[in-house]
Amino acid sequence: MRGMSGYLDYTGRDGLLSGGAQLIPISTPRGDFRVWVKRIGNNPSLRMLLLHGGPGGTHEYLEAVDSYLPGAGIEYYHYDQLGSAYSDQPDEPSLWELDRFVDEVEQVRKALRLDRDNFVLYGQSWGGILAIEYALHHQQHLRGLVISNMMSSVPAYNAYAEQVLMPAMDQAKLAEIKSLEASGQTEDPRYMELLVEQHYVQHVLRMPPQDWPEPVQRMFRHLNQQIYVSMQGPSELGISADAKLAHWDRFGDLASIDVPALVIGARYDTMDPAHMRQMAERLPQGRYLSCENGSHLAMYDDQQAYFAGLLDFLHGLAQP
Repeated sequence: MRGMSGYLDYTGRDGLLSGGAQLIPISTPRGDFRVWVKRIGNNPSLRMLLLHGGPGGTHEYLEAVDSYLPGAGIEYYHYDQLGSAYSDQPDEPSLWELDRFVDEVEQVRKALRLDRDNFVLYGQSWGGILAIEYALHHQQHLRGLVISNMMSSVPAYNAYAEQVLMPAMDQAKLAEIKSLEASGQTEDPRYMELLVEQHYVQHVLRMPPQDWPEPVQRMFRHLNQQIYVSMQGPSELGISADAKLAHWDRFGDLASIDVPALVIGARYDTMDPAHMRQMAERLPQGRYLSCENGSHLAMYDDQQAYFAGLLDFLHGLAQP
């Protein structure tokens, strides 16, 4: 998901530490930094850490959960990954690697004292890639796993975009989008205008852009483009061949993640709903939630179905 304007570098972040927020120290190959985490709720037996999309997005659009999880008795943690808005933003391109992000999540888990008795990991979009990768490395710490709006294979995602999403677009406008990408003009306002019309309101969030919820707009304003382009590439219609995530594919490894898992997909998603259903079938304890009226941000455009299914899964984990 691409930013609609420049990235905002927060200042005075210590002043934001209220209402359960904290800055957690993180060790990296390029030194020590801090990431922002905020706890909401109090349930020692069920605690969910939220991994936002991007890469380089922020927790802000996931504020949709604030209308549902507190009343359901779920303790959860908003979290900005390193490089994202409320966390430190080092100018260190070598840090934007999947394995390093997995290590960061593990450091956050330890700092929050989450463990197999209570720890649910939720990942949406890019956060879903990160959640899958974390589970493959550290599933012994997980009570449950939620993979929302993300396929388990980037090559399969690119094929879906090429074979299903792009043919349904206005072909003249698609050609213009590709021309702007090929000439490196993805910062041209015309590029975003075309994307919103042809892609965003069809598959990212099915609402007129002027009606997009404020947390979504805020996230787009704060997106870290350096991380996004490094890992995904400049295109919105798939992941670029030279991007760091271009060859990521874990579909064949899902069978080794033996924890209760919920895969959430949506009919109009940027991701292939059939593939996401197959992910749930491949996970030994997997189940699938389909949001029939939703898109990539189904927590907004199919909100009732999304949260009914998520809460049902979480309450099931709480049963003895």
